[in-house]
Amino acid sequence: MANEPGRLEQYRRAFQKYASAEKDGERVMSRDDFLAAVAPGEDFKKIKREQYELLYRLADRKGQGVVTLDEFVIFQDLIAKPDAEYEVAFRFFDVNGTGRVTFDEFKQVLSSHMPEDAVPFDFDCDWLKLYVGSKEGHQELSYHEFTQLIKGLQGERLRQEFKHYDKDQTGFILPEDFKKIILDVAKHKLSDDVIDHLPTLCNLYTGNKVSFASVVAFHNVIRNMDMVQSVIQKAMEASKDQKITKADFLKHAHEASRYTAFTPMEVDVLFHFAGVDEDSGLLGSDDFARVLDPRWTGPVQPVLLPETVQDRGVLWQMADSAYSFTLGSIAGAVGATAVYPIDLVKTRMQNQRSKVVGELLYKNSLDCFKKVLKNEGFTGLYRGLGPQLVGVAPEKAIKLTMNDLVRGLFTTRQKGEIKFWQEMVAGGAAGASQVVFTNPLEIVKIRLQIQGEQAKHMPDAPRRSALWIVKHLGIVGLYKGVAACLLRDVPFSAIYFPAYAHLKKDIFHEGPDHKLNISELLMAGAIAGMPAAYFTTPADVIKTRLQVEARKGQTTYSGIADAAKKIYAEEGFKAFFKGGPARIFRSSPQFGVTLTVYEILHQWLPLPGHGPPSGSQKAIQQTEAVAQRQLFQSTNALKMLLDLDYRFGVYQNRMHKE
Repeated sequence: MANEPGRLEQYRRAFQKYASAEKDGERVMSRDDFLAAVAPGEDFKKIKREQYELLYRLADRKGQGVVTLDEFVIFQDLIAKPDAEYEVAFRFFDVNGTGRVTFDEFKQVLSSHMPEDAVPFDFDCDWLKLYVGSKEGHQELSYHEFTQLIKGLQGERLRQEFKHYDKDQTGFILPEDFKKIILDVAKHKLSDDVIDHLPTLCNLYTGNKVSFASVVAFHNVIRNMDMVQSVIQKAMEASKDQKITKADFLKHAHEASRYTAFTPMEVDVLFHFAGVDEDSGLLGSDDFARVLDPRWTGPVQPVLLPETVQDRGVLWQMADSAYSFTLGSIAGAVGATAVYPIDLVKTRMQNQRSKVVGELLYKNSLDCFKKVLKNEGFTGLYRGLGPQLVGVAPEKAIKLTMNDLVRGLFTTRQKGEIKFWQEMVAGGAAGASQVVFTNPLEIVKIRLQIQGEQAKHMPDAPRRSALWIVKHLGIVGLYKGVAACLLRDVPFSAIYFPAYAHLKKDIFHEGPDHKLNISELLMAGAIAGMPAAYFTTPADVIKTRLQVEARKGQTTYSGIADAAKKIYAEEGFKAFFKGGPARIFRSSPQFGVTLTVYEILHQWLPLPGHGPPSGSQKAIQQTEAVAQRQLFQSTNALKMLLDLDYRFGVYQNRMHKE
């Protein structure tokens, strides 16, 4: 398998990434390097470090205490085989490397790797004699014969342990003894929830003990979990509410094979542990998913490390950047246009002074909307839209890029985690970076929006174009109110981006197996924008007052503090939240619409050779999938050994260390 296109290169990359030691001028892997490579992210709680070290001993073919590139490739090729768990087990029991396993080797390896407190295995049992013969003439087992023996060994251990606890041969054991048996042969596979509820099996039928039939039924369910999941999936597909009963399961299990795959008792056991908190007997996928430990949910499909944008050369990077920038600009323009009338009403309301300096033009936002429409027509609602559209492209590009960049710097490489305060810093940095573009464009937009209002009081006042305003203000004038703009945009983004990320993750459950649909993206964007927009309204009011050219008789402001002081003195505290509802109704849908349009554009206008919308996020997901696949394969390679006893190898390694 190592010679598959790209696979060998992937192994080399992994080796180069983790190998930190050097021997005889050659880069090699230490024990820690090897474990980091084959068990990325493993906490060594369910499956111990010593047990993964069994694989290290297997990879270190020459016993030199290090693993070379060739040895690493050979090992990866081994655990990628479909029968890897049998191959690994056979190599451990074939102590002398003869290609056959003798009775003495089998006994020595099994005994030495089991903990001292384990129920002793009876090597003189009739079951084992069927495979190796009598003491007088033990036969040696070939690889294929050994695989049959090792597959049935767990069932024999189950029988021997039940017999050990059932000393009076009643056919029943205590619930706590049942738990000990199951933990010995299956603890590594079971979820913590099932482990905690193991003794409750006695409640499934009448009595306070567990029968041998129940023990076997439970064991068969765990051993055939892949078949269980296949039946559940088909049954769920046929169910309208994605929930099934025991009858549904049995029906689809019968249809899935020529012979009945599961007994009624096995189905009872499955539903008992999957639905410990559900009395209705109607279970969903989440209920069944909690039976097994998450690491045993199945192998991740083979995924090669993604070809990153950097790997494709400078021209591709430029094309990719231009593609994302263009679609982001279009999406931002659509979002801005959709809510622009609300933005105009917001600006007019925030600039409206108190009765001290003149008559109030508008009673409220709705009244403002009606009067603009009446006095200035439909086009009046879009006055100043041009500069806004020009500013959307750099604003969105800079803001999103800066947020992703800072989040990437804070996010831990190993677990992909980021603290909440770090998310806020990333959002704040994004908000600060956009002000370079947005402040000049907003001051032009605001002055254009106010012109229609001024025309009512000064009919002879000339209409100024955006270009005239830019020339009149100059560079310094275009950045008037920039401090207030920062005061608004930094906290806005510091609130918005973390809220948006957590809404997608915690409320809408975005993940590798669940891509958010359009309505979910709209909701996440809209909800996140609500608190961000409202709580930054005071800063927006001050910014607007500083950037609007005051009419004759109106109060002028020299800065943020001066504006805040005079607004409060003349108009009261409520003035700081003028246009607050309009900001919510503008910002919330604007972000939702922008994200939705962005997703649709990616689907309608895909860049040739380009992945799904979030290219960088997809690359991260693919890299994580590779890590998960490596973890599954290395864990899967230990499966047969762990099935003998979940502590297999821990005791032996401790003896060596002593």
